[in-house]
Amino acid sequence: MDFNNTQAIYLQIADYVCDKIQLTIWPEDEKIPSVRELAIMLEVNPNTVMRSYEYLQNQEIIYTKRGMGYFAQLNAAKKILKSRQDQFMNEELPLLLKKMQLLNIPVNDLQNRYQQFIDKNIS
Repeated sequence: MDFNNTQAIYLQIADYVCDKIQLTIWPEDEKIPSVRELAIMLEVNPNTVMRSYEYLQNQEIIYTKRGMGYFAQLNAAKKILKSRQDQFMNEELPLLLKKMQLLNIPVNDLQNRYQQFIDKNIS
């Protein structure tokens, strides 16, 4: 995994785990990799993964079964989707809209580009 400098590593790992759950690579209510396993896979310190898992537990995305490990919560994918939609609408979209206004790009141009993107990626 390539980490960037714009976000804490533990949050990038949390996003990685959320991606796996949302894509059903790690199904809901099933075991996910242990702290040690994920640390080895991502080549990071286990303490960093532990911090990510604690963060995700607080977000009710994963839970722990004593002696068995960590599991993806039921409905975790829906929670992740809702959280990511809220973040996009409240943080990223306003920046995009501001830039569109500054560059005098009409909304219908964006809509056309979005439709082209969808058409291209369906094929």
